[in-house]
Parts: sequence; C-alpha cells; structure tokens
Amino acid sequence: MCGIVGYIGDQQAAPILLAGLAKLEYRGYDSAGISVRNETNGEIEVVKAKGRLKTLIEKTDEGHSVYGSCGIGHTRWATHGEPSETNAHPHCSEGKNVVLVHNGIIENFQELKDKLVKRGYTFYSETDTEVAVKLIDYYYKKTASPLSAIATAMLHIRGSYAFGVLFKDYPDKLFAARKDSPLIIGKTAGASLIASDVPAILDQTRNVYYIDNMEIAVLTRDEIHFFNTDEEEIEKEMVEIKWDAEAAEKGGYEHFMLKEIHEQPKAVQDTIGAYLKENQIDFSEIGLEDEELASIERFYIIGCGSAYHVAMAAKYVLEDMTQIPVEIDIASEFRYRNPILVKNSLVVIISQSGETADSLAALRLAKEKGAADAGLPGAAVLGIVNVVGSSIARESDYTLYTYAGPEISVATTKAYSTQLVAMYLVAMRTAQIRGLLSDEDCEKMIAELQTLPKKIQKILDDKERIQWFASKYANAKDMFFLGRGLDYAISLEGSLKMKEISYIHSEAYAAGELKHGTISLIEDNTLVVGILTQSNLYEKTVSNMVEVKSRGAYLMGLTTYGNYSIEDTADFSVYVPKTNPHFATSLAIIPLQLFGYYVSVAKGLDVDKPRNLAKSVTVE
Repeated sequence: MCGIVGYIGDQQAAPILLAGLAKLEYRGYDSAGISVRNETNGEIEVVKAKGRLKTLIEKTDEGHSVYGSCGIGHTRWATHGEPSETNAHPHCSEGKNVVLVHNGIIENFQELKDKLVKRGYTFYSETDTEVAVKLIDYYYKKTASPLSAIATAMLHIRGSYAFGVLFKDYPDKLFAARKDSPLIIGKTAGASLIASDVPAILDQTRNVYYIDNMEIAVLTRDEIHFFNTDEEEIEKEMVEIKWDAEAAEKGGYEHFMLKEIHEQPKAVQDTIGAYLKENQIDFSEIGLEDEELASIERFYIIGCGSAYHVAMAAKYVLEDMTQIPVEIDIASEFRYRNPILVKNSLVVIISQSGETADSLAALRLAKEKGAADAGLPGAAVLGIVNVVGSSIARESDYTLYTYAGPEISVATTKAYSTQLVAMYLVAMRTAQIRGLLSDEDCEKMIAELQTLPKKIQKILDDKERIQWFASKYANAKDMFFLGRGLDYAISLEGSLKMKEISYIHSEAYAAGELKHGTISLIEDNTLVVGILTQSNLYEKTVSNMVEVKSRGAYLMGLTTYGNYSIEDTADFSVYVPKTNPHFATSLAIIPLQLFGYYVSVAKGLDVDKPRNLAKSVTVE
C-alpha cells in the first residue's frame, strides 16, 4: 500500500523523487522520506518526516538541499508501527551501509528479528521493514555481494515486498526486488527509475520493464539487468506505456476525484470501443474465443471493495442474459473458504490496479482449485484490470483491459464504470453465442451501450442540484441506501462512496430486508436514499420508502426520467436518462458519486486522500 520510487541518472535525484512520491501519495500518506547518495563525500543522506509529503518537501527545500544523483523515496501507509519519523522509511543498517525502502508486509519479521538480535543487531523502529534492511546487511557482510545478499534475504523472507536498495559501497548502482507487491522499472536516456505505479515516472519516461516475483533488478544510469534468486540473468522486453503525463494531473479541477468523475464518458466510450469490431463484440484479440464462452457452465466473479460491487451488478446482468449461474465472492473470503469450482467454469477477477493482494491470491487459488476439483489444467481465469502489465494481467489466462487511464483519487469512479461496461460486453457476447440474444437484439443493445457516454455527460451537466443537496446534508450522522435487484448493487457502491470520503456512517440494504431489523435504525430526519431504476421493482421499492418515511426519514429518490410519481413520496428527487435496465447501474451511480464528493467538500475534508485508506491494497 505504500509508494516507493528510485532514481539513478544525470540529474539531481531529490526533486525527481519528491515529484514521484507526490504522484504516489494516494498509496499512503502517514509519513515520507528520501535517501540520496552524495557523490562529493560518498555519504548517503536520509531525510524523513511524519505526516503528508508536503512536510518533507518543506524540510528539504523541495529537494534542493539534498545533493546527489542516486536515491530512493517512500510514502508510507502504516502497517507495523504507528506513523512517526522513526518508523518512516527509508531504513538503514549501522553506518548506512545498506539503505532500503519497502512496500508490503514481512510476515515472519519477528522470527527474523529475534535471530538478528542474537547476532548483535539493534532495532530502533517498530516496523517490519527494519528487519529486511538488516537481514540484507547481514548477508552482505557474509558475501560481499549486493546481488547475493538480496537474493539470500529474499529466500528467508515470507510475505510481500517491493524493495528499493542502496549500498554505500556501490555508488553507481540502485537495486530493486519484488515479491507480490507492485514494482515497475523505467528507462530513459541517461537515467533509470523504479516506482510502485506508472504515474510516478510518467514525467520522466513511458518506457518500462515489469519485474516479476522473486526477481532482482540492478540499475545504473545507462543499463538495467534482471536476475532470479539463483543470480542467473534474465532477459526482458521493454513496454511502452500509452498513458501520457497530463492524464495523471488535475487539469484545472479542484480534486482528482472530480476530474475522474468527469472523465467517465470518455473512459466508458474507450472501453466499449476497444472490443467492438464492425459493430460486433469481439474478444479474439485477448484470446477469449466464442467456443470458450459457449462452454461456460458457471461464472465465479471475485473482487474487493468497488470491484466486488461490480461483481454484484454483473451477477444480475449475467444470470438474466445468459441463464448461467453466477457466484460472487469478496476476494479475501474466497481465498480462505476452500471454494469448489465446477468443470467448465470461468473465474473473473476484477481489479483496477491488477495488484490487489487478496484478488491476486484468489486468482492463484482458482488455478490450483481448478486443477484439483475439476480435473482441468487450471481454472480458466479472466482478469479485468486497468493497469497494463500488472500481476493479475500477466497471470490471467485472458486479460480484458479497461481504458480508464490513470486513476489517482483513492475513491474509484471511472475504473468502476469501465469495469461495469466490460462485464456488460461479456454478458452480451456470451448470451449471443448461446442463442439467447439474437443478432438483431444484440445490435440494438450495442447501440444503446454506445449512448451511455452522452447520457453520463447529461447527468454531469446537471450536477448543481446534487451539490446543493449535499451541502444541506453535510452534517448528517447516518445515511441509508435502499434498492432491490440491480438497484441494491448500486446502493452498495453509493454507500461506499459516501462513507469512504465523507466519514459519515452509511449502510446499504436490500429494501426487502427493512422489516427484518433494519428499520429500527430510522430516526427523525435520517436521510434514506432510495434507488429505483428497475421498472418491475419500482412499486415495491416505493412501498419500502413509504415505510421509512412514516418513521421520520427524509427521502432522496433516484430514478429514471418519466417516474415523476416519485415526488409524491420523496422529499428530493434525482433523475437519470432511461436506458436498457441491464445498464442502469452505469447511469445511477453518477449522482451518487457526485453526492459523496460534494458532501466531502462541504465538510472540508481531503477528498482524494481519505484518512486510513490507500488506493491499491497490496497487502493482506
């Protein structure tokens, strides 16, 4: 969840490190630090600061007070040890012979720490990371080889990690290593870089290498070499990142979240267009042939957070359109419940980053269970991810990329929307090749799908009413979101958006569950948001809204144009354009994203970096 950067090149490192960390602060902002080698005196300087990155920027005069052209940096999301300057990275061995930054969790750190203490090492922080740097130092003293020291340490460390490492004795080299935590290696003329995520280095280069699990990278200004833990060199191909640097900037918007909300029409359009060929859905370029879809007997859809809410919506759409049973799981539950996978099933893993720890573990388990339970060479896995070359993308049998571009705000918006349309496309194509959706009806649905960007834009153009209403309820203590069917799936995401950036207690309930205890939570003036996009469930949900209103609730109704009778019940009404009911989630979520955003702004909160959260959950 932390962010790491590294630079070795012809320029002063510190300003580049700080600029990279600023692009990674969404991954953690409890503390920050940089370490730079001063070529003049041969010393490695370490500067750390508690709190947001701006404190470190001020402390280093925007990096100008820290000299040297090789360094590493870190922005922290605390796992072991409270946020403090002592616990901040980088960590170092005695005499700064080895200096290290780390993203991940070392599971056996206490065992390793006890062994190192017996060998005379002293520990000053509460972090698991300090164990890693001193373990590498221990093996370095034995082998006198940085590569051997890192490789041996990796074999003794259990858990997840991405390391950036400096050795005092090797002033012209920067080292990196990875297991299960994201890390990319960038190359440009006269410089090499490491980073946890693409945006950190977009202003320097778009040419990257992907380092795999249990691999080590040795970087100089001019060359990059890769090795496995047997110290055998590995050849890798360079990949060009298509994102440009401007895509990771605010572009005049007050917050990244607002910018990304407004980027949804284009993101949805680009994702749809990527899989249409001559106005037909075509997955052949990703290797997912019609024969594979035709043979599916069950879907398993797995995700975390908003990705799980996409899975929830996809379940309703897939089952209705394809008549194939769908199981959905929270990734952290799937990986520990000993799931049974039936033969001819497709496991769908949804992740924006493609590095989510639980989702990646679920993917690997799915392949293992597929072999054991279904007699297959491994369960077929479809990864739906936004980041090219990510771990889930590389390890999936098929990868369906979404085209959201970089998403910086912790609260996802455009990634969620593109994941939804990706699942619509899978559902439509599967239904078509199974004879449940005629070619003519499929063409009509595709045509309607292509109208979604304009309809999303129409909602965005009318956001002032939602802004006004948000300011009215910014001081609410509790909110409840109600819906049935697909509207329940929308409720879950709307509620999550509210709670994660406004810190208001918010819950989503299937409307039919109200009388099974939930209604007891309703008090005078409690805000209840009813979502009513499904015409066959409209009257049922209205009835549920009447029930809570009679208990004193203040009602916001979210429905489609034409359902103006909602104003007889709701105190405040929001309308979205009509669309195919299967696609309603894509439109109804927009006002709820805006609602959460404007409540957070009205409360004066940090929208893009909500407390205790990080963008990509790469640790368990």
